[in-house]
Amino acid sequence: MIRAYRRDGSVEVIGIEPTFGEFPEDIIWIDLIKPTIEEEHLVEGKIGIPLPTPEELKDIEPSSRLYVENEAIYMTASLLYRADSSYPLLTDVAFILYRGRLITIRYAEPKSFALFSASLLRLNGQCDTGATLLGHLLETIVDRTAEILETLAARLDALSITIFVNRKAAKRRPPRFLEDKLLDIASHHQMVSKLRDSLVSLSRLVIFLQSQPIVRREEDAAELCTIVARDIQSLGEHAAFVGNNITFMLDASLGLINVEQNAIIKIFSIASVVFLPPTLVASIYGMNFDFMPELRWSFGYPMALFAMLLSAIIPFLFFRWKGWL
Repeated sequence: MIRAYRRDGSVEVIGIEPTFGEFPEDIIWIDLIKPTIEEEHLVEGKIGIPLPTPEELKDIEPSSRLYVENEAIYMTASLLYRADSSYPLLTDVAFILYRGRLITIRYAEPKSFALFSASLLRLNGQCDTGATLLGHLLETIVDRTAEILETLAARLDALSITIFVNRKAAKRRPPRFLEDKLLDIASHHQMVSKLRDSLVSLSRLVIFLQSQPIVRREEDAAELCTIVARDIQSLGEHAAFVGNNITFMLDASLGLINVEQNAIIKIFSIASVVFLPPTLVASIYGMNFDFMPELRWSFGYPMALFAMLLSAIIPFLFFRWKGWL
């Protein structure tokens, strides 16, 4: 799909009909969404520059993601999408500045693009060039990243409340409660990891963009890039803080699991020690020797039971006195 945005914020879907002519002068942004080969060839023929292929977008070398060729500025960044689902993913998006226009190529639907498209009408008259438009688009992408981080931080706070509860509530936890929470912590860690990867790629893109003469000549575009760079830096620090919180929650949850397991093992250990002396008494009087005077006592059986009970009570009281129970 090819969407063409005009300076007034209106949008037009471009088809690949043979009768399609040149792009009008007031089209400032050409957005290619999951383009077919025919659509790529159409845009390449109309604007006069080659477009990167999906394989080229996945290249991680800086020279392949940020470069200038034939007066066109090629930039690629990894953006987060499906952030509201259980499996967030990164997608590589190409940003191309050429002769006052912005061309974007993407094979996914990050929410930031939909938000920016909806706000274009409010920016009427503020986006005269592709560089300024790109600055506003990057600002929306960073704002969306900040929103995802805030949502993630709120989820972590709610998760910490469910994990770090008082002892009485902890005793009523269902089986494998903490083990299930470990999966939630792992999903949050995956989200933060992908967010930090996205912020790193955006930071490299903005630094490269600020070094281009076309941006330095435009005051609005340069100011937007400076604001976006500062926001990316602050978000990177906040993402690191959230990542440290996730690491703490993971370590604390594993510690709580070990504590609960040790408590169970302690109960079995104390039970074995408490029942060991009665077992010893019962074993002694279960032997079948001929010369055992106690076997002919009238009160031998009650005395044996009393000895077994006393041998169990004494260790139990000793453990209570030591504070082990």
